[in-house]
Amino acid sequence: MNELEAKQVVCDAGRRLLKEGLVARTWGNISARVDGNTFVITPSGRTYEELTTDDIVTVTIEDLAYDSHIKPSSEKGLHAEIYKLRPEVNAVVHTHQMNASTVAAAREDVPTVDKETEALIGSSVRVADYALPGTSKLAKKTAECLTDRNAALMANHGAVCVGPDMDTAFTISTILERMCEQYIQSRYMMMAHDSGPFDTTRMHRYYLAQFGRGA
Repeated sequence: MNELEAKQVVCDAGRRLLKEGLVARTWGNISARVDGNTFVITPSGRTYEELTTDDIVTVTIEDLAYDSHIKPSSEKGLHAEIYKLRPEVNAVVHTHQMNASTVAAAREDVPTVDKETEALIGSSVRVADYALPGTSKLAKKTAECLTDRNAALMANHGAVCVGPDMDTAFTISTILERMCEQYIQSRYMMMAHDSGPFDTTRMHRYYLAQFGRGA
């Protein structure tokens, strides 16, 4: 992709993520690689539905330099670190999507439960150690969790998904949200208790007495 095409891909992805409920307002950030030296990324503090290609900022991977009056996302360092570590990655999506953020706050890795998901994401989704947003520590810890993986959680923060193109990164974001929802439900069900054989029998007799005639 050339620079303008990459900017349009980022704008379109922002609106798609907004429609799917994976981002809200100005939260999260999206980028696309242009070449081995640069990527384009969403600006800081601007809503996705209003973004145009003029708002998307081109950033140098090596030193995070940019030539624009518009400030790029404060997480540009995270995106750059991923592009350095994973030369085959051409798109990065960072969200604060609800279920993924909930699991990230619990700081629990999420296993993949079927072969299709494992092939797309990896054998599990790791949680990066907590670090302040926008810091080099957060960037490095999260990028490390993406070794041999296409999704990672960020402790008490959110999620990041990557792919060889934006469509793949977007798909992984939606799959991750479902994975985390299922994980939360499974963890909750492990704590569920039945009412015991005595109460179960009594409730069954109550049902028969009250509603048996109309059954």
